[in-house]
Amino acid sequence: MEESKLYYEDVAGDDILPSFQITVTRTHIVKYAGAGGDFFPVHHDEEFAKAVGLPSVFAMGLMHGGMLTRVVTDWAGDGRVRRYKIRFATMVWPGDTLTFAGHVVGKYEQDGAHLVDCELSVVNQNGEKAITGEATVKLPSRR
Repeated sequence: MEESKLYYEDVAGDDILPSFQITVTRTHIVKYAGAGGDFFPVHHDEEFAKAVGLPSVFAMGLMHGGMLTRVVTDWAGDGRVRRYKIRFATMVWPGDTLTFAGHVVGKYEQDGAHLVDCELSVVNQNGEKAITGEATVKLPSRR
């Protein structure tokens, strides 16, 4: 991917960050379990999940929490995120189609750094928020 050419002066207070969608599969979940080392059976063992009262296995929150960072890095560029905070709101199941989105909520200078605050979200196909989040990025300035 080409490095972002976004500068602090290019950002407006109400900019919308580029969004994307993913339909979660069991393969996503198992691959994330392998990468992250989270092999708790509710995430990959259908019989175990049903035995504890769940309708199916479900995705680890950090899986789509990690995917959400792409909204910020695709827009601002790699290495620009200074703060990232997420909160899980609902479970994500195989077959859910998630929309990852964000928008600018403020920009300011602090200790010589040019910073932009963003609000982020992951919403499922029913309009339910799976994750809410915040990020602060440090952008280069033309000054």
